[in-house]
Amino acid sequence: MRTSLAFLLTAATTVAADAPSPQFLGVDVPSHVYDGGWEHFVGGGVAVFDCNGDDRPEIFAAGGSNPAQLFVNVSEKDVRFRTDTPSALSLTGITGAYPLDVDGDGQLDLAVLRVGPDLLLRGGADCAFEPFNTLNFDSEDHWTTGFSATWESGQAMPTLAFGTYVDRSDPDGPFETCGPTLLYRPDGNSYGAPIHLEPGHCSLSILFSDWARSGRADLRVSNDRHYYVRDGQEQLWAMEDIPRLYGQADGWLPYSIWGMGIASRDLTGDGFPDVYLTSMGDQKFQTFDPSTAGPTWRDATYDRGTTAHKPHTGGDGRPSTGWHAQFGDVNNDGLDDIFVAKGNVEQMPDAAQTDPNNLLMQNDNGQFVETASEAGVASLAKSRGGALADLNGDGWLDMVVVNRGSSLEVFQNAPQDGNWVMVDLRQSKPNRSAVGSIIEVKTDAGVQTREVTVGGGHASGIAGFHHFGLGDADSLQIRVIWPDGEASDWQTVSSNQEIHLTR
Repeated sequence: MRTSLAFLLTAATTVAADAPSPQFLGVDVPSHVYDGGWEHFVGGGVAVFDCNGDDRPEIFAAGGSNPAQLFVNVSEKDVRFRTDTPSALSLTGITGAYPLDVDGDGQLDLAVLRVGPDLLLRGGADCAFEPFNTLNFDSEDHWTTGFSATWESGQAMPTLAFGTYVDRSDPDGPFETCGPTLLYRPDGNSYGAPIHLEPGHCSLSILFSDWARSGRADLRVSNDRHYYVRDGQEQLWAMEDIPRLYGQADGWLPYSIWGMGIASRDLTGDGFPDVYLTSMGDQKFQTFDPSTAGPTWRDATYDRGTTAHKPHTGGDGRPSTGWHAQFGDVNNDGLDDIFVAKGNVEQMPDAAQTDPNNLLMQNDNGQFVETASEAGVASLAKSRGGALADLNGDGWLDMVVVNRGSSLEVFQNAPQDGNWVMVDLRQSKPNRSAVGSIIEVKTDAGVQTREVTVGGGHASGIAGFHHFGLGDADSLQIRVIWPDGEASDWQTVSSNQEIHLTR
């Protein structure tokens, strides 16, 4: 059932005390492998988005040294895909991709990350793509491993950020030769030369987020200390007229990890985004501390049981290597869970060679419990990018995983008890998908707060419906705080439907 509403929406729900464990079944999909030399040890992302207008998302998977492929969604009850890759997407050197509507025409485009020049590809009808010829976007030869986008105030096009890794042209590399983060701010309807955000510390994930709920998104950068070696850390750039790094005087706490991926979601219920950071050795969950009035996150990894620092099955006791991370309510109990894709970089002897993916389920007490083996998604491949998304329109989040050196995996979530709602936002151009909005869903269990962003994860982006699990709630209240701060009225809708909300 689909409903079009002019604004957003009130009712009641409770979360089941004993939420069911998820059950996933492997889906037979066409073969696809992300592979290549050391420049493709990292990357291996996937874009999940609807490019033919049927409300069922396609999969565009990076291939590294192999051509990237587009899998068109032909799901009905069961998840199914067929290969149909247009020539504009059948490229080598791709590390990842993110869908967004760059030109505001209502059709999703693609930011394509590469070992080589990055691309902006204009989306057309029936999943056709072509290079933009009007934006003046010019990318040099980079090793690109991160992407994010936001719409800054008064701009006709999005601000784009590309995170680069090691400078392959530096003869003194690879250590301590990290490239900059590249910021493309629009000038009217075109882009000029990028601003170099330096120092760069070999970013593997970046994310624009309005962490302060101020109406301005700043740029978080997660960096790989393996290559910056010393004097580097995680970064947060204030998107002022001249971008600047936040420091300790602002409330930013210095932090250095082998940063691979960023996931952001309000898990504490205070309306501010918390973060999950993947790494080599352990994974970090940090909660936002609003008391400092600055960009301060406190480590809550051990308190919440989210370390995931060693393999939970397979018999290898060495430290894990985390890549893509994503929050999502995979059992529709009203509590966000965490998916982490894992795998050895290649043959690093101090890290686990057998490193299964994680599915950390959140309990009513806020603790997380490992369930990947029981759920059937504990892949032992060298996983990289991934996505949690409803692929067949049944209201249950399915899973896509890109693996280095072995086949792409897709898992279908078997529906059980648990209600849900899928929310699609639309407003007038330029920012048609309302990136920067805050969606609030209210039930008897509390308010779920969702920031609409483009970026994060590991080289993997999702666009389309925003999924909320609702437990046993039959109805809900919902409203949207739009990117300019205007809030809709609370409105009441029934659960278990897809809702298109147009401003």
